[in-house]
Amino acid sequence: MATTYKVLGTQANPAATTATTLYTVGASTSAVVSTITICNQASTAGSFRLAVRPAGASLAGQHYIAYDTPIAANDTIALTLGITLATTDVITVYASSASMSFSAFGSEIS
Repeated sequence: MATTYKVLGTQANPAATTATTLYTVGASTSAVVSTITICNQASTAGSFRLAVRPAGASLAGQHYIAYDTPIAANDTIALTLGITLATTDVITVYASSASMSFSAFGSEIS
């Protein structure tokens, strides 16, 4: 089994109030997400959501690990989580404005 440390998925700058996939675990792979960062580049406060959808399930209330969490203007939040993910699990993000970006950092095991 090989472990690769990397930026997971694509760094996302989602449209306002749109659930967006940040990372999907690939075939024959598992992952450990060590940190997710949320950066609010706006001069006004906002909020974000973060969810983990097992096996790509449709987004539902039980998947949220952060929901309408406030973030100050021109601020960055780093969540050190240690989330373990299996093949086809999905991290979904949502922002109150289009001025937020999300990044996931961790390792893939294949």
